[in-house]
Amino acid sequence: MDEIKKEPINWGQEIWEFVKMLLISIVVVFLCTRFLIRPVRVDGDSMYPTLHNNAIGFSNILTYRMQGLKRFDVAIIYVPEKKEHLVKRVIGLPGETVEYRQDQLLINGEIVEEDFFDEDYKRSQSTDGIFTQDFGPVTLAEDEYFMLGDNRPYSSDSRWYGAFKKEQIKAKDVVVLFPFQQIGVH
Repeated sequence: MDEIKKEPINWGQEIWEFVKMLLISIVVVFLCTRFLIRPVRVDGDSMYPTLHNNAIGFSNILTYRMQGLKRFDVAIIYVPEKKEHLVKRVIGLPGETVEYRQDQLLINGEIVEEDFFDEDYKRSQSTDGIFTQDFGPVTLAEDEYFMLGDNRPYSSDSRWYGAFKKEQIKAKDVVVLFPFQQIGVH
């Protein structure tokens, strides 16, 4: 019977192959997270019930760069003074005047319906029938967006930070992967 001879392991070659694969993986992850998708972890209840605290997923950099933002998109914003990313909803677009009066969103003086709300949750969190306290009017510059959390009584957003500059916006939409019962695009 012929014996099968094993070639001795070339450890130098094995280590080089591992390092090569590791470098390729790092470059691919870097390019994907820089130009295609951004990992997201929701921290807090400011977007509840749309997004839950500790939800994990990713947001879309490419779509944001190609299509920009429209009213009521969910966006990822970088806040340099906190050195963190926030998840908020676009309410006011560049050049618009935004205000809230008697729980009504007004854009340039006209009422705009916010159809994305969970009305049962909104009623349960309203104080004296008011879910969003009056503010404004706030007129946005040509590179500014007004962003609010969906859980208005518990959100630090443009009412707190002021309008967000276009350069602070990093991506849009959130695809939730965990928790599993929340999987989907928001």
